Amino acid sequence: MTTRTAATPPQQSAAGRMPLLDATKGVACLLIVGHHLVRYGPLSEGAAPLAPRLFGWLSQDGRLAVQVFLVLAGFLAAASLAPAGLLRSDRSAMRALYQRYGRLVMPYLVALICTVLVAAAVRPWLDDEAVPGAPSLPQLIAHGLLLQDLLGYEALSAGVWYVAIDFQLFAVAVLVFGLAGLMQRYWRLPPVQARRVGVTLVAGLVVGSLLVFNRQASLDITAIYFFGAYGLGMLGFWIGRATRDITWRSAVALLGTLGLAALAVDWRSRIAVALVAVLAVVMADRRGWLAPKHWPVVAMPLLLLGRISYSLFLIHFPVILLVNAIVSRWAPRSAWGDAAGLLAAVALSLGAATVLYTQVEQRPATWRALLIMFGALLLCGLLTAL
Repeated sequence: MTTRTAATPPQQSAAGRMPLLDATKGVACLLIVGHHLVRYGPLSEGAAPLAPRLFGWLSQDGRLAVQVFLVLAGFLAAASLAPAGLLRSDRSAMRALYQRYGRLVMPYLVALICTVLVAAAVRPWLDDEAVPGAPSLPQLIAHGLLLQDLLGYEALSAGVWYVAIDFQLFAVAVLVFGLAGLMQRYWRLPPVQARRVGVTLVAGLVVGSLLVFNRQASLDITAIYFFGAYGLGMLGFWIGRATRDITWRSAVALLGTLGLAALAVDWRSRIAVALVAVLAVVMADRRGWLAPKHWPVVAMPLLLLGRISYSLFLIHFPVILLVNAIVSRWAPRSAWGDAAGLLAAVALSLGAATVLYTQVEQRPATWRALLIMFGALLLCGLLTAL
């Protein structure tokens, strides 16, 4: 039912917000929304003759924006977790995992509840394969624990796979940095050598992913399949911290060589996009373009869009289903009418994302709130299944 697209979940860097990354996430998220608009529901078929090339491109290549999010997620993970290559002294592994799970899952559970309710409402009169089937209790539990793909359950919403993969990738990063910390403690390694161990472990995982695991389609439900792009982002952050120009140039050359070697072994457009994205971010970081002072007021809409991009990614699918159902059932059908319906879906998605962002995503996650939302998902799912 779903295709592999995603948006970067919220994650604050050690240096605070980076407007260029926010703006990039905003643009990429709109591409993902466009990809889903033309893939799901009858309205896209009716509106496609108005712009067949655009619809075709969004359908086939719009999902490549996920590689940008993977690179940015890795970049920000390195910044927040291990800016020097070791887990920060004020971050414990378990606390980091809990915080990440909470920030990911709170808006995710709310969006899943919306999707389950909307799907149940439109299922009787929207005959489309995009509409998820009635969920089972194990399926709901697996989604809440971010295990749906690993356990083989059908996705309840577009893109929920990425939330699970993001948490897996973050957990792998925490494990790597924790291992480097243990080696420092028990082998009495100097801090400089321990940092090198952490960076080397990440680089090794990147090489393995790009050259081996990312070429196995059966592994696309696991973090190791995506760690190539994610790890490139992490390496890109550390490259940006180089103090000597010759070191920075050499590291960039090695990064580019690694990416080109992976493409020479097996051309993958997704890896090409990831390579371009990380090199662009590294160059922008070196020139200081990530700093807030370089962004004018006119760019504020893009920055705001980037900040709500995770909420937009989560909530736009039920909005697309609802708008498709209403327009296709009660509105006169025409190419321009269907196109107006698609634009309305985008506008309503932006409004819903703003509400989700301000009312849920920005609020601190607690175990009590997580359990309440988890219980609400199970209750809504079971009621709609009845």
